[in-house]
Amino acid sequence: MCGIVSYIGPKEAYPILIKGLKRLEYRGYDSAGVAIINKGLNIYKTKGKVGDLENKILEEKKDINGNIGIAHTRWATHGEPNDVNAHPHSSGSGDLAIIHNGIIENYNSLKEELVSRGYKFESETDTEALVHLIDDIKKNEKVETAEAVRLTLNNVVGAYAIVILDKNKKNTLIAARKGSPLVVGVGEEKGEFFLASDATPIVEYTKDVVYLKDNEMAIIEDSKLIIKTIHNVSKTPFIEKLELNLDQIEKGGFSHFMIKEINEQPKSIFDSIRGRINLKDVSVEMRAIQDYEEKLKTVKRLIIIGCGTSWHAGLVGRYLFEEIAKLPVDVEYASEFRYRNPIVYPDDLVIAVSQSGETADTLAAMKLAKEKGATVFGLCNVIGSSIPRLSHAGAYTHAGPEIGVASTKAFTSQISVLVLMALAVAQIRGVISKDRMNLLLSELENIPKLVEKVLKINDQVYKIAERYKDSTNCLFLGRGINFPVALEGALKLKEISYIHAEGYPAAEMKHGPIALIDENMPVVVVAPRDNVYEKIISNICEIKARKGKIIAIVSEGDIKIKELADYVIEVPITEEILSPLLSTIPLQLLAYHIAVLRGCNVDQPRNLAKSVTVE
Repeated sequence: MCGIVSYIGPKEAYPILIKGLKRLEYRGYDSAGVAIINKGLNIYKTKGKVGDLENKILEEKKDINGNIGIAHTRWATHGEPNDVNAHPHSSGSGDLAIIHNGIIENYNSLKEELVSRGYKFESETDTEALVHLIDDIKKNEKVETAEAVRLTLNNVVGAYAIVILDKNKKNTLIAARKGSPLVVGVGEEKGEFFLASDATPIVEYTKDVVYLKDNEMAIIEDSKLIIKTIHNVSKTPFIEKLELNLDQIEKGGFSHFMIKEINEQPKSIFDSIRGRINLKDVSVEMRAIQDYEEKLKTVKRLIIIGCGTSWHAGLVGRYLFEEIAKLPVDVEYASEFRYRNPIVYPDDLVIAVSQSGETADTLAAMKLAKEKGATVFGLCNVIGSSIPRLSHAGAYTHAGPEIGVASTKAFTSQISVLVLMALAVAQIRGVISKDRMNLLLSELENIPKLVEKVLKINDQVYKIAERYKDSTNCLFLGRGINFPVALEGALKLKEISYIHAEGYPAAEMKHGPIALIDENMPVVVVAPRDNVYEKIISNICEIKARKGKIIAIVSEGDIKIKELADYVIEVPITEEILSPLLSTIPLQLLAYHIAVLRGCNVDQPRNLAKSVTVE
């Protein structure tokens, strides 16, 4: 949550900061602000989006000249979104400014102590306690700012990514991270450095980056980069090359990032399975699986953990591993798993699923599983993120940057890799025939072409969206491996259109949700031809008997459901376990078009942010 971008170097900082904030706005857009050092330390901030900040600075003719600055776009945790709670925050002396992503858990006790010593708090944020404490330690311990930051961080509990300016140090930026991402970009010109929550604001200027690790500080001073831990242990900066391209983070002619990313799914699925399918030897080639082959032969149980859309992908994964690999599977919300006392054995395998690789609850759940002796695999989309570092092994999805807050291509990429993992484990355990393996690998390799075909129904989905854009409630039903697809379809609709929507197993409808059905209730039924096809027809008949309006996702050539449903969307026929990769596409399109028709901001839905790095 929240976006951080900072610059020091020979260029004017403000244009870089504003452009960077716009690229990071998917991480939070409740308020925004910048701090720039020129003749003094100038802070400008406002409630609203980055565009509001830009307009305010332009209208008020603020002084934005300067070669060093920090900027922030906020997703509110402590304190409502307003001008005062917006970042940056300054110290009582006015010497320091800070931007912060994360939560300082002991800020109340810190605040009480600081108030007792005469410090005044202007905002409701936890961040202000941090900047006052740095200022206090600097003054009382008579140390430089960087050392004051280091000492402060040894006294705080919680998660943070921070960047600090000192108006008396015009050639210095100080940053640190714990539990929240921060990347340092090394510019092409001498003394030029960038700091950001992720690589999107940096890629335009450099491909050379250093990913800070937990409890590390970056001190940029006199054109040099120094990395040390908060325990004062020096580290050698490890420079990596970005694999991100500028065109990947721009809309490319589409109206929104979400529709761009929906249409990118043939490529994102292809990239996620590319090089991992060996049809000649009828095998899956994944380093993580190969390195842990002996472990996977004897694993007794799989636990999949995730949040939101990644949890839904995990639910699909349960069907995959149970059906293909004959392995018992539990799927857990990471946020619940970490606060129970879950029974985890050393012969368990845990797969942590996350788009960003920085999800706070998922990281905490992984740590817990590792403490209990389980083997932990990570499955995420962002190279260099925290989950791959914490995992024993794992895999990337290669979906490319996902800017739209509502996840689309990440979901199908996650499922694609989970299919490969399930097949590989099944082969290691000797529970799948070579013919079955060959068939499923061949079908998976064909999925990108089938997704291209599904995307051609966009205009048909738009017409359905026109009909139901003013609905206040919607029910999504599915059975078997397509039940999680119903959950995901409901989540997409509610998070970007603000229509109340619920996903249910179709057979559970008569245990409660059927009470909601009337002639005004649209019911989306995911009903490809599979082993529960006849059962779901019975569920559709139950809806029709109560005058519900049915939108059905069916297999090409379906006749029976076409006679019952009000609207039918056909998807190509594929193997049952691969059907979620196709049936989810119309639901993404439906949510998108309804949201646009309702005038919603689909890329930045209210109250949400892309990467949930706080509890």
